[in-house]
Amino acid sequence: MQRDDFYYLGKILKTVGNKGQLMVHLDVDEPLNYEELESVYLDVYGERIPFFITAMQLKNRNSAIISFSDVLTTDEAEEYIGREMFLPLDSLPKLSGKQFYFHEIEGFTVIDKNYGKLGILESVLDFNHQALFQVRHGEKEILIPVVDQVIREIDRENRILSIEAPEGLIDIYL
Repeated sequence: MQRDDFYYLGKILKTVGNKGQLMVHLDVDEPLNYEELESVYLDVYGERIPFFITAMQLKNRNSAIISFSDVLTTDEAEEYIGREMFLPLDSLPKLSGKQFYFHEIEGFTVIDKNYGKLGILESVLDFNHQALFQVRHGEKEILIPVVDQVIREIDRENRILSIEAPEGLIDIYL
């Protein structure tokens, strides 16, 4: 698998106890969907290596304590503090309708109800307060808030994102 075949799951924060357990932050909307994970991938020496999970206990909204099968002591666990965790993209459930994964719609043509074709969606900028569609319009960049009221339709087959930008927003960029 290539690096682009994975998505970011979260990060290892610290050790817990003396048996190699690790506190992790899960950067997901629904942590309960990950409660039964069998493994995660960590970057080790430039490679994504699977680590098999023997136990996982959700602690609060986005944290959990996990145990890996080959990490049995605190000293071993300390080596993984700060490492990011990944899962294969093909493990994501398919979404339909107006639901989407940010990585899924990159490269889509963005068409606004009032302005027509705006350009190509380069990426989704995920800020704490607001995610934004980053659309390339020739030499210009257009930033559009990612909110349900803006998204009209996602045509996955033809790779088209239909939107209705808030009044006056596109004028600012053009």
